Amino acid sequence: MKHGLPVFLFFLFILVGCSSQNENKSGRGPLRDGKLQIGLVFDVGGRGDKSFNDSAYNGLEIAKKKYGTNFLFVEPQGEGADREAALRQMATDPDIGLVIGVGLLFSEDITKIAAEFPDKKFVCIDYISQPNVLIPQNLQGIVFEEQKGSYLAGALAGMMTKTKTVGFIGGMESSVIKKFETGFNKGVRSVNPDIRVISGYIGMTGSAFANPAKGKELALGQYAKGADIIYQAAGASGLGVIEAARESKAFVICTDRDQESEAPGFVLSSMTKAVDRAVLKTVENLLNGSFKGGGVSVFGLADRYTDYVYNAKNASLISKKNHDQLEDIRNKIVSGEIVVDETAVVQ
Repeated sequence: MKHGLPVFLFFLFILVGCSSQNENKSGRGPLRDGKLQIGLVFDVGGRGDKSFNDSAYNGLEIAKKKYGTNFLFVEPQGEGADREAALRQMATDPDIGLVIGVGLLFSEDITKIAAEFPDKKFVCIDYISQPNVLIPQNLQGIVFEEQKGSYLAGALAGMMTKTKTVGFIGGMESSVIKKFETGFNKGVRSVNPDIRVISGYIGMTGSAFANPAKGKELALGQYAKGADIIYQAAGASGLGVIEAARESKAFVICTDRDQESEAPGFVLSSMTKAVDRAVLKTVENLLNGSFKGGGVSVFGLADRYTDYVYNAKNASLISKKNHDQLEDIRNKIVSGEIVVDETAVVQ
């Protein structure tokens, strides 16, 4: 919705475009011409954030190539005030069998709408359960072990900081992003309890995930205070943090996707949440009849749905000794020898 079109007009534009491209002109229902139709509603920041949203889109692209599924998408405007309308538009389309909301901000709306449309399947990524509210049997929440992944990011920062000062920048100050901060802090201090962690948030609303200028401003401030590594969990706003790292000739640890290409030599690593693989797995489960609603599915460290990046592009930045130590920590978290409480957050 970057051109200011009302949601329903934008949706109709995308619907017509996808229908002509996919040449599905016969049949009705979620398996039109034998192909599953999927509706995707992006989080704030939209397609092109090179992070969370793009990863979800990539998962549907893979599903399309692998299984012939088709999908439509829509981007809520501004802070996502029209999020519910976009979800409802997808839900009322008779050709769509699966509706996906990308991001924690969808949790309440998608729970309500799923209850209204029991014959349609719904998925919410980074779902937040609401107190005393049952999750409908046709809704599956997806969560990742971001606190554990952030613990690894913190441990890496703790191993590699030379100034003994590191930073954290979150997008919207919320329970999910607080988990990133908490895990990072604990990981840093597991290596050296005397390391200083400077924390900051871009804002209190969904627009905080789409403000690269503010992300850059906060990052430049933290680098000026002595941080030589910043961990960012800020969606599209994180692009500003990456730019600040490049300008300051310092390191940044990114989130959700490998963002090394945004600033080669300055992206130390990325704590990845394989949203694309989780979306693909969910589509596969729906196609083979094993879709399970009414609860929350955890995609964690054990199967590397939650992970960190170590490859040929950043191996020159991270020594083999530090990588081996990080892998040892990861294995101990998976085995339970190191306990990272996914429910505890900094206050």
